[in-house]
Amino acid sequence: MAIEGANGGQDLDLITASLRADANDMSTFIEVLAAKLEDAIPGLVRVTRMRGRLFGAKQVGRITVDAGGQRLELRRSGDGVETTSSRLSGGIVLKTETVDTDTWLAALGEALAEQAKRSQTTRQALERLLNE
Repeated sequence: MAIEGANGGQDLDLITASLRADANDMSTFIEVLAAKLEDAIPGLVRVTRMRGRLFGAKQVGRITVDAGGQRLELRRSGDGVETTSSRLSGGIVLKTETVDTDTWLAALGEALAEQAKRSQTTRQALERLLNE
């Protein structure tokens, strides 16, 4: 599966569909999404993990993706998630808005597709993500 080319819109749909496929079990979705993003765009993603219980395993608490002039953030909130999109300028947040998960995933898919155009490493990581 090629990430760039004439079927760029189709590739974007495949990226977001792949991300949504894991969304039925929110806890698993967050963990899988964090791992996929760390593999695909290590320089653009920050994953914060925290221990839920005293001796429990660490879980992803927050995923932050900085993609150009946009910051996408997903935060674990109880059994669900809170997703935000921020506009950046020079690393400074100008405006933050809460968005629904589908809108956030679509924005993430666009950011990943844009990054794949610029980086062969990212393109290869995204191809592995889509073929899993």
